[in-house]
Amino acid sequence: MGTVIMHSVASVDGFIADDKDDVGPLHDWYFGGDVPIVEGGSMKVSRASADYVRSTWAGLGTIIMGRRLFDQVNGWEGEPPAGDHVVVVSHRPKPEGWHPEASYHFVDDVTAAVAKAKELAGDRDVAVNAGEVGGQILAAGLVDEVAIDVVPVVFGSGRRYFGGVDGQHLLADPHVVIQGERVLHLRFKVRR
Repeated sequence: MGTVIMHSVASVDGFIADDKDDVGPLHDWYFGGDVPIVEGGSMKVSRASADYVRSTWAGLGTIIMGRRLFDQVNGWEGEPPAGDHVVVVSHRPKPEGWHPEASYHFVDDVTAAVAKAKELAGDRDVAVNAGEVGGQILAAGLVDEVAIDVVPVVFGSGRRYFGGVDGQHLLADPHVVIQGERVLHLRFKVRR
């Protein structure tokens, strides 16, 4: 069984987007290097970031995202950046006629989302996009690790990495600390 990893790029002050849902310069590091993440792809990062991102993406079977992000990116047009499947947490169904060939599954509960994502992922990992849905999955005790790609930007306000999560959640010391160019990759196990 794979690991459930809550992940996103975040500002130094813990935001995944500004007040207008704009990610601003948070993803610039994906295009600022000279090493392609995927052969022939437009995303080029530093060597340290490329090795980390490639290995992380290769281990993913399923991504869990909220409906807000799905709508913003139009579900990546049915082609997730990593993994083979996507589970969308939403009270609304998949848009009629939207990429029927894509392995996108719509569920209305975070517990059901994690169960479906694990089923689809098999032995591979599950990535949970940070934000409100990610915070709910963390609060439900269903996240094994937290991965944050910290970018040297301060937003001051916006959409929080952990959403509106209530209560305290303890993390172990980081077991991954990789300095890329304009990004610091961190991974923590969730203490139970």
